[in-house]
Amino acid sequence: MTIQTAMTQPEIRAERVTLRPLRRSDLGLIEHYAADPRVARGTRTIPHPLPPGSISQMIDRATREGRSEDIWAIDGSAAGIGEVLGLVSLARLEPIRGRQQSEVGYWVAPAFWNAGFAQEALRALIEANPHADDELFAEVFQDNAVSARVLTNCGFEYLGDAEAYSVARDTTVPTWTYALKLKR
Repeated sequence: MTIQTAMTQPEIRAERVTLRPLRRSDLGLIEHYAADPRVARGTRTIPHPLPPGSISQMIDRATREGRSEDIWAIDGSAAGIGEVLGLVSLARLEPIRGRQQSEVGYWVAPAFWNAGFAQEALRALIEANPHADDELFAEVFQDNAVSARVLTNCGFEYLGDAEAYSVARDTTVPTWTYALKLKR
């Protein structure tokens, strides 16, 4: 794996995918995938139906200096798979007792489900540790056992049950919360 800096966010290479900063040309594919109710229902923040301009605004936020969250496209074009397979993000959390922490989030388009892309992207992100974190956190909705398996396969440990609001579902949904301690 190699890391290259693009803008202020690193590009992270794995075997089949590259995690790269979002670019304006990703708009159409991200809109197409995010508009799928299966993708939206698996996230806290993607609404369904997808309002016009929402992905454009997300790309603007993701490329702004001083942001608190980095978002990468999971790009499989080097392996001939596709330019955008999904997204992975790291949102900085307030340090606790001097420990740097981030929350990881990810989704993969349904056309690429069950092919190991989420796990490969997450492993690469963990190995690169671009925020120099001491610990990562993640949550998944309890009706998404596949995403929970991605986390545990990447070394995350179950912390407990909670709940989070899903914009697409317009309700609070039970979640499983996970953590991964990183060595720096």
